[in-house]
Amino acid sequence: MPAGPGSGVIRRNTLRQQIADALRDEVLAGRLPCGHQFTVKEIAEQYGVSATPVREALLDLCAQGLLDVEQHRGFRVHAFTATDYRAMVEARTLIVEGIFRTRAERALSTAPPAVLMSIRRRAEEAERAARAGDLDVLIGYDLRFWRELGSLVGNPYISDFLDRVRVQSWVFAVPLLRRATDLRGRLWHGHRDLVSAVVRHDLAEAQRLVREYNEHSLALVGGAC
Repeated sequence: MPAGPGSGVIRRNTLRQQIADALRDEVLAGRLPCGHQFTVKEIAEQYGVSATPVREALLDLCAQGLLDVEQHRGFRVHAFTATDYRAMVEARTLIVEGIFRTRAERALSTAPPAVLMSIRRRAEEAERAARAGDLDVLIGYDLRFWRELGSLVGNPYISDFLDRVRVQSWVFAVPLLRRATDLRGRLWHGHRDLVSAVVRHDLAEAQRLVREYNEHSLALVGGAC
């Protein structure tokens, strides 16, 4: 069957997203460290694709605050500072507390059971990885957990902004945390307690757990600086 008139755009946009996701994972894992420079040509050759979707993907990551455009030199992985990290933690605290304070009751009352079950599974996997000190596994499940929890509010602007801040937080924290020889028992693992508090509509406890989590993050990363 011949391709439709928009199929080329769909394929290109899909490739663009795949490249952006792959590079974001590389940055999150620390395999593309802060300050690392590269060109569109280098990435295109690495993935065996044309320059156009690569350039679009890199610009998407610039818009997410993960890359900087280097005049006449390509792109560079953005270097976040400790001051940036403290501001990120403050921002995500305000976002989540605002969600719980103004929208959580309505969101929970209309959330399908399958969605809550999925969030609970994400919480279990994130907690298991955190207790084991498995940073790579934790990052993936932690981001999915907060993404799904944030989606309950039904406002894509809020959930997208929360996701962006959380990704940036991990980008700063990962290189510092990797300096530790053993992270077992040191990473926050209250995901299931938070889900339980949210499901039973104990929003005060949910807010307490979020504050505890963010205070823990600041103390852990601060100790690694």
